[in-house]
Parts: sequence; C-alpha cells; structure tokens
Amino acid sequence: MKVTTKARYGINAIFELVLRQGEGPVPIKVIAECQHIPEPYLEQLMNQLRKDGLVSSCRGAQGGYVLSRPPEEITVGQVIRSLEGSIAPVDCLKEGEGCRDGQGCAGRIIWQKIYDSVNAVIDTITLAALAEEYSQDKRGCTP
Repeated sequence: MKVTTKARYGINAIFELVLRQGEGPVPIKVIAECQHIPEPYLEQLMNQLRKDGLVSSCRGAQGGYVLSRPPEEITVGQVIRSLEGSIAPVDCLKEGEGCRDGQGCAGRIIWQKIYDSVNAVIDTITLAALAEEYSQDKRGCTP
C-alpha cells in the first residue's frame, strides 16, 4: 500500500489543529504555511474532513478550522479513510466486492492479513496519542 499525498497532507493538516487546540479556529493559510501544503489543495482536503465530521469550520475574519471532537476520539484511520476511501490493497477486499471467479485465491489470504494489520494499527492511533509521541520530537511550525 502506498500512502498518497492526500493522506499525508490530511494527517499533517488535522494534526496542526491538534497542536493548536484551545487557540480557536485555525485559518487555512496558517495550516498551509506550517505544514507546507498548497492552500487550494488543502481547502479540498479540509472540505472532505468537514463533510465526514472530523473538523468544523468557522467563517469570518477570525474563521478557520477546529477539531469537531476531542483528539482522543479521532483515529488516524478515520482521517485516512475520509480522504482515501477504502485502503484495501486489492479490490476483492473492498466492501461489496468479491473475487472475480467467486472462489478466491491464495493471494487473497495474504492481502487480507496485510489489510487487517494496517487497519489494526491505524484504528488504534488516536490524534491524542500521536500528539503525545510528537511532543518528544518538537518539529514543525510554532504558534
């Protein structure tokens, strides 16, 4: 599985909101500058995260984005799936799909194990846990 720019930028963008939690709405320009994400592309990502209920937006001069729930309640898996959709490594593992011949194959066993392992990891890492680990290695834009 290759992690796309959408997922990488999306994780970094929402993490900027974690770092700035309690400061009020974070303007898109600030997120873009701190995380080195092109602003027009970031707008698209934030709109998708908003539609999926992971962030909320505030309009106006003091507007921007905030987390819609506490960081303990948002997982990396939710962010990735919001932006990427299914992370299944092969189509036959996607919901509603199946093997083309209906019998399966030996490869599917391997892909299922990989898929289950990746899901187990990304679904247990919350934004709060990520922040905790990150605090030991303070890199990035400071408020």
